[in-house]
Order: sequence, then structure tokens, then C-alpha cells
Amino acid sequence: MAKQIEGKKLAYMFIEGAENLSRHVKTVDALNVFPVPDGDTGTNMNLSITSGVKEVKVNIQDHAGKVAGAFAKGLLMGARGNSGVILSQLFRGFSKHVENKDSISAEDLALAFDQGVETAYKAVMKPVEGTILTVAKDSAKHALKIAKKHDDVVYIMEETVKEARASLKRTPDLLPVLKEVGVVDSGGQGLLYIYEGFLAVLKGEKLPEVNENEEVTMDQLVKVEHHNAQSHMATEDIEFGFCTEVMVRIESEKVKKNPYDEMNFREELSQLGDSLLVVSDEDLIKVHIHAEQPGEVLTKAQRYGELINIKIENMREQHTHLLDETKEAYGNTGTEAKVTKEKSEFGIVTVAMGDGVAELFKGLGAGVVIEGGQTMNPSTEDIVNAIEEVNAEKVIILPNNGNIIMAAEQAAQVVGEKAVVVPSKTVPQGLAALLSFNPTQGLDVNAGMMSDALTTVKSGQVTYAVRDTNIDGIDIKKDDFMGISEKKIVSSGSNIMAVTESLLTNMLEDESEIVTLIQGEDAKDEQTDKLVAFLEREYPEVEVDVQLGNQPLYSYIISVE
Repeated sequence: MAKQIEGKKLAYMFIEGAENLSRHVKTVDALNVFPVPDGDTGTNMNLSITSGVKEVKVNIQDHAGKVAGAFAKGLLMGARGNSGVILSQLFRGFSKHVENKDSISAEDLALAFDQGVETAYKAVMKPVEGTILTVAKDSAKHALKIAKKHDDVVYIMEETVKEARASLKRTPDLLPVLKEVGVVDSGGQGLLYIYEGFLAVLKGEKLPEVNENEEVTMDQLVKVEHHNAQSHMATEDIEFGFCTEVMVRIESEKVKKNPYDEMNFREELSQLGDSLLVVSDEDLIKVHIHAEQPGEVLTKAQRYGELINIKIENMREQHTHLLDETKEAYGNTGTEAKVTKEKSEFGIVTVAMGDGVAELFKGLGAGVVIEGGQTMNPSTEDIVNAIEEVNAEKVIILPNNGNIIMAAEQAAQVVGEKAVVVPSKTVPQGLAALLSFNPTQGLDVNAGMMSDALTTVKSGQVTYAVRDTNIDGIDIKKDDFMGISEKKIVSSGSNIMAVTESLLTNMLEDESEIVTLIQGEDAKDEQTDKLVAFLEREYPEVEVDVQLGNQPLYSYIISVE
């Protein structure tokens, strides 16, 4: 019997909850059907809670309230998708209740779950029952009832898990689309996995490992047959086609001119789409919405501060891809909706090396990422094929390499689609251009804005020499590291840290605001940590962002804005 949860124990609960969800990501993704069948609920919840746990791991301490606060802050920063934002609000409310508590009693635990539910419901414009919200609410209310008679935190968590599991099984009775498809709610299932992780820590048990190819179980399916939930909606039935997420760093000067009120802002955005979530604290505003005109969302958000962490995904393209995967895996069983592959208005084709870099581009809205770059330039035919694959009326091509621009321009000339090339010569330029894309504007306007964006960023690379040479008065030995700013070699030597720090010093100016380090496949995490520490020490006013690019040849690709 245990009557209190200390800070360190709470930290391990958060960590194990995240790990248990991570073991079952594919299962949760496969269950996803509401509010639109985009198939990424598990992925979004996993990425969100991983961000929370990252903060916890550097804040493990005896004070439970401070541990919970770190978890909530990390969740808000990393919240992705509808499910991720709701999860962040559940634990935002949880942390508010325990923020001043050294340890958590049984009653505190139940009340914290309940306050989390209250906070999450307030964040959702139109709460829908039969979702993660219902599972969280039912289990919290049950925990409150039990806590009136019992003071054992383990027993309270056991009962919370028990009721969450029962509530999850009831979700098809509350949400007709779940019953039609034959699944339970995906977000609710993800929350149950997290709670099961909490309980395992409190009981001192270890949860079993999960096969990576795990199938959806009979407990998660209402019907006997296994199928992907996404096959029960036609692509053309998706009313608001762009999953739009943006975080706003609040700026005092802007809010003086445009006072911020969370409820009013939420009401204003509700006119632009559905699946709306707006959450905020003293420093940040987080928006998630499914909209048809995402540019309008960004414009309205920008009134209050600087836009960061923008993500726009074409859900119609995403849904069509998921249907194709389902047919390939299970065949046409006759249950799939009829899919018409209509052309989208815009499609973006880009070139990248490294799976992490490719994911960066996809996260910003690129429809097709061609594998290629230095030493592996795609052909005109490769680019033509990518233009056909993106299936759009208007196509924008980002080569991201000077040697690929000509092939891209030739491809644009030979295709039937109206296509333009934005002549990006580096990955940082390509990312900057993509951030400037506005689907509410025409092709020529976008091409102009994106081309202008190329000049707003400095590009640097760290690579190695393949032979001895002397360039611009710099002696370079074979296998030495080289720091390249734009096209000019500015540093070299056998020590990668010294070369990279020298390159950063060369690239940074007084007006520099953001440095992005894209880590290559041969760079080490500890090297990156030291570079971040160097920047924070020498340039404290500069914001540092690290991305895992896994690109070959270049230990680091560096962007300075």
C-alpha cells in the first residue's frame, strides 16, 4: 500500500507511460478514424509525450509539482495533431492542481486527473463524446469516487485504468462512425496505454515488449475482421483539407496593439474550419485546425507574435496514400470507399538527402521528396515523375542544389502541369522557401515570395576533404573537415568541433536570431550537445534548433536566420 507519490516516482510514471505508448504506436494509428481518417493519432501522441518526457528527464527531483510542470511544459511545446494537443491539456490541468505539492496523495491524484479533463474540455471548441475526452472524463470521475473511500494511490490508479478500459469499449456506442468502422477510439486507446504505464511503475511491474508488427487486437476491434479504419471515408468527403498547426511566441508590442483573448481567438478561428484547438500560456499560443485556407489561420495568428513550428499537411493526399497502402496490404475487400484521385490545387516537389531532412520537408507540406543531392543529382525524368506523382494543378519545385536547378527547369518545361522552379541551392534555402508558401495565393505570387525567402537565410555545411588542396589561402589536407559558408570554405582542420565552431562564428552576425543545426549520419549526439552549449554561451540571444537529418557526406547543415 502506498499513500504518496514522490517527485521521482512521478517522473518514472511519465517516462513509462510514454514508453508504453511508443510500443503500441502502430496499433493506435490503425484505429484512427475520427475526426478525419489521417491515420496518425498514435504518431502524434507519441511525439507529443516524448517531448514532455524529454523535459522530465532533465528535471527529475523530489518535488512532484515541479516534475509535473516540466512534463506539461514539454508536452505543450511538442504537441502535434488534435490528439497531441488534447493530451497536452489533460496534463496541463493535472500539473496545475499539483504544482505546489511535494508529493501526491490518492485524493490529489484523482483531483489532478479531473482538473486535466476540465482544462482539456475548455480547449476544444466543440467537444465530441466517444473520444479521448470521454475516456479521460469517465476514468477521472471514477477515480474521484473511489478516492473518497480509499487513500492508496496504487488502488486509485488501478481503478482509473479499469474505468478507462471500460470507457474505451463504450466509445463505439457514443460515436456512430466508430461502430460503423468497427473500432474503438484511437486517442482513448493511446491514453489507456499511457495510464497502464503509470500503473506498472506504481506496482513495480514491467510491461511486456510488443512485436513491431503487432496487429490490432480483438479488444480494440468491435467487429471480427481486421481492416484499416481509413478505408471507410472517401477522400472527396474531407471538407477541410489542410491539417494546420502553428505555435506563436507572444510578443508584448503586438498584443498591446491586438489584445489577446483565448476564447475570442478560438471563436474567430472556428469560422475557418473544424477540429479546432487553441491553447496558450504566458509565452506561447498553440493552434491546431483543419482548414481549407491555412494562410488565413497563419495571418490571424501572426497578430499576436512570431510564428514558430508551422506544419501544414494536405489530408486529402494523406488519405489517398493510406487507402493505397490498405489495398496493397489487405486487398480490395469491398469495404473501401470509392476513391477519386482528383488533382489538388498545389503540389510541392523537393530534393533531399537523408531521411530526417526528407521528413522536415514533408512536415512543412512537400508532397514528394526526391532522394538526391550532392553526388546523386536526380535526372529530368526523375523530376517529371515526381511532378506526376504529386498530382496537382500547380507545382512548385525546390531543387535545393545548384547542380539540380537546370534539370528542374527542364522538367517544368516538359510537363503538362503548370510548374515553376524556385531556385533553392541549399537545404536551408529550401526550408525557408517552403515556410513562405501560402496556398491562398497564386502560383506566380508564391514563386516570387518563396524566391525572396531564399535571401533571408545563410547556409553552411561541414564536410570532409577528399584530397589535399589550397583554396583561398587555406591549406586543406585529405580527410580534414571543412566549414563552408555559402560556397566559401572558411575553416578546416582535423577537429570537427573547432571547424564547426569557427564556421558558426563566421556565419553569425549581430542581427542573427535563429540557428538550425541539422545533424548528419556521421555526427555524434555529444558533439551536437557541445555545439548547442557553445552557441548558448557565446550567443545567448540566438535561438538554437536541432534537427536529426541523417544526411550523408555533411556532418552538419547549418541555417542562420
